[in-house]
Amino acid sequence: MATVPVNEQSFALDIVKTDDDGRLNRSGGLISASAHIITAVIGSGVLSLAWAMAQLGWIAGPVSLLIFSVITWYTSCLLADCYRFPGPLEGTRTYTYMGAVKSQLGGIKYTLCGISQYTNLVGTSIGYTITASISMAAIQRSNCFHKEGHDAECHASTNLFMIIFGIVQIIMSQLPGFHDLSGLSTLAAIMSFAYTLIGIGLSIAEIAGGKDVKTSLTGTVVGVDVTGTEKIWNCFQAIGNIAFAYTYSSILVEIQDTLKSSPPENKVMKKASLVGVATTTTLYMMCGTLGYAAFGNKAPGNFLTGFGFYEPYWLIDFANLCIAIHLVGAYQVYTQPIFKLVEDSFRKKFPESGFITKEHPVHIPLYGVLQVNSFRLLWRTAYVIISSVLAMIFPFFNSVLGLIGAMSFWPLTLYFPVQMYISQAKISRFTFTWTWLTILTVSCLIVSLISAAACVQGLITELHAFEPFKFVS
Repeated sequence: MATVPVNEQSFALDIVKTDDDGRLNRSGGLISASAHIITAVIGSGVLSLAWAMAQLGWIAGPVSLLIFSVITWYTSCLLADCYRFPGPLEGTRTYTYMGAVKSQLGGIKYTLCGISQYTNLVGTSIGYTITASISMAAIQRSNCFHKEGHDAECHASTNLFMIIFGIVQIIMSQLPGFHDLSGLSTLAAIMSFAYTLIGIGLSIAEIAGGKDVKTSLTGTVVGVDVTGTEKIWNCFQAIGNIAFAYTYSSILVEIQDTLKSSPPENKVMKKASLVGVATTTTLYMMCGTLGYAAFGNKAPGNFLTGFGFYEPYWLIDFANLCIAIHLVGAYQVYTQPIFKLVEDSFRKKFPESGFITKEHPVHIPLYGVLQVNSFRLLWRTAYVIISSVLAMIFPFFNSVLGLIGAMSFWPLTLYFPVQMYISQAKISRFTFTWTWLTILTVSCLIVSLISAAACVQGLITELHAFEPFKFVS
């Protein structure tokens, strides 16, 4: 029997184990990509939709949700084709959102993309810390109301829960990268479905209870619920909250980089985007409309934790626990690109440093061997601590989420995907396609700027009566 030389055996094994770019074979597929997307999309945003509907009313509210969902799905498909350069099927992989922009557009647009993307990712990690702490504080409040009665003065400081959430994230952040998050993302996606469905069920129960609540085609009433100025600001802030609910494009390329090369990654990613956006839009529409019907124009900023769902208290506790668990996974999905950017930069700059490059295998019970890196441990721990402290300083749910959504939706979901598509497809100026894409981009820019201004105004108003590190839920 013929034997294969050792070198040829090694080469054969390399062919089996690596992709066309020399990296280890990617194992992701439609299910894992869809789970990553649902984990990233369904988060803090879903909790503010009832409030957003209350500001916009029965017409503008659902229409805004549908418009944002269609725009997000369409531009996600454009972005999926830009994962490889110069063509969507045979080109070179770009690995990251910034890498795609650098390959397709380059120059100053690459720099602007980096600022937009990583500002969004940092802001989202702060927003998720705020939301998780509010949900954990809500569990404490729910049990207090159950024990002391609905009229009791039940309040809870969110600072302790931000610290607890931060400690959990310090531990979870030691997972090296996206490829190690499939299980966590799947669990987080299940949790997101759980608390969303509980919120829908509780809204239906509230509606069935026959409480007299006021709703209208145009939302909150000027002179009754709000002043004329507040109405305008709140409507644009609501649009920012809806935009935040659909902001996931900043990590789409990173998710696509986990997919197997056959079938083509762009085709699988388009299907995953359709599954993710369709699923989340259905749940969003139910949460927003049923939440508005249940609470009317007095809908709270967070429809699971900001209003009087006292019984059954155990179900409220479970829903908020699901939120906290989900946000543990979502936080990691959004921070992994930040971790990778910094760590890759330092490895490139200091390739001979053992502190930065050397991995130390550590056996973890029920997990296996975890590769621990000293620089990764220090840097990621510092990042989590800083984001937690910033969350303690600015713990304003709707204003923070709306500002993040307004600032990140236009550049990351509209501008860069459209510009990369125009460049890749070589679309000439003033053709029909170029014209309508430009009109869409400019229109969304105007709405985003006004929405961001409204959220800044809301933050300024809330800061007037706020003392840092003393926020009580």
